[in-house]
Amino acid sequence: MDVIGTWSGRKACALQSALRMTNERFAERLGIAVRTVATWHSAPDIVPRTELQAALDTTFERADESVRRRFSILTRPTPAAEVQALRVAIAVVIRGSEVLLVCRRGDGRLRWQFPAGVVKPGADPEAVAVAETHAETGVHCAIRRHLGSRLHPVTGVLVEYHLADYLAGEASNRDQLENLDVAWVPLSTLVRFIPPDTIYPPITAALEAIA
Repeated sequence: MDVIGTWSGRKACALQSALRMTNERFAERLGIAVRTVATWHSAPDIVPRTELQAALDTTFERADESVRRRFSILTRPTPAAEVQALRVAIAVVIRGSEVLLVCRRGDGRLRWQFPAGVVKPGADPEAVAVAETHAETGVHCAIRRHLGSRLHPVTGVLVEYHLADYLAGEASNRDQLENLDVAWVPLSTLVRFIPPDTIYPPITAALEAIA
């Protein structure tokens, strides 16, 4: 059985991602306040107090093997060159009470996602998120703040998440090879397009604050 010597905010968030839980569900599982989970995301180097270390130990020990495998992947050290080669910037673009989505082609499925682009070596993730959003949808946006980063639990790619504000432009599908459609979706109906347990928890927290 794997043993975690000391839990940090980063490892706690990795466990949350491995469990595929929202901030609220993870907080409920641990018996803590949601704001504590949010703090772990914003301050990944923080060391939770002793009683929370024990709660995290218990949650980890009770997890099934698939959760343990995902946790191992999420906490595995990644060589800098590999991270740079597999890095994606995502823009969560807000216009009033709506969020911008694109519908991807591929794998025989249609998947609604936030606009995103690969970050090439030396490129700025924020600039990539803005440029790719315009290239895919015709929408101009400005980054409001960085929401965090993680190794994606399914793809293993390092993903940088950014909250962005709409500036101008009519949303349209400008990349028909990769995308089928582009749409402004009400925040209240987002989970009809993207399953809530697959959304990065800080995105959920940011959108709930806006809604």
